[in-house]
Amino acid sequence: MTSIIVALVLAAIFLSSFLKVLNEYERGVIFRLGRVIKAKGPGLIVLIPFIDKMVRVSMRLVAMDVDPQDVITRDNVSVQVNAVIYFRVIDPIKAIVEVENYNYAMAQLAQTTLRSVCGQAELDELLSARDKLNTHLQEILDTHTDPWGIKVATVELKHIDLPQEMQRAMAKQAEAERERRAKVINAEGEYQAATKLAEAAEIIHSHPMALQLRYLQTMREMAAENNTTTIFPLPLDLFRPFLKAAEQKDRQEISNS
Repeated sequence: MTSIIVALVLAAIFLSSFLKVLNEYERGVIFRLGRVIKAKGPGLIVLIPFIDKMVRVSMRLVAMDVDPQDVITRDNVSVQVNAVIYFRVIDPIKAIVEVENYNYAMAQLAQTTLRSVCGQAELDELLSARDKLNTHLQEILDTHTDPWGIKVATVELKHIDLPQEMQRAMAKQAEAERERRAKVINAEGEYQAATKLAEAAEIIHSHPMALQLRYLQTMREMAAENNTTTIFPLPLDLFRPFLKAAEQKDRQEISNS
């Protein structure tokens, strides 16, 4: 009985040494006596025992978080920047043969590239032109990782940590900008109101009865309110002789002078 169990165990070990099953998202790079044969999979893979060796490679999209990096921008502002990179292996043979550990190499390359690209940009560009920087980072990384059989799909800047002094300065700048816009809008409103009043004055000057109608409308509005104001309407014609006399007197003084 014991010999049967030992034989079954040895048979299982022997079978597992040359029968491998790969998932749909996996590929196996086959080494035969140290030389690369080809990449196989998915499904059942048959290996020659003690001669073939297989290395599994995942073909799925990988999301790699880049650690925060201390960066000094072109305008001498110290910030911390981190990012996320999405990449996948498109050539499993190159990913195994050309680089020792492509995940570690990808992380190191991403950190140095992130510091280099962000250090060449100013702070305003770093905050407002992220799409441009993301595209630039993706192009650089994809160029360097192409010999490794890796395709960089997307690079996204996640967070930009500013110093407290810079945050307060930016808050003051934003507040000053809002005050400037408020003053400009107020001045534009005053200008438009003055323009309309000048047009109304010209209309009233050419049509004197319009002033009387406006006067009556004002009285109506005041009477509609619940107040104790007493209004005594006076005809404007009562004051017209006095106004004419004042105008004649002014003309005589001007002619005498």
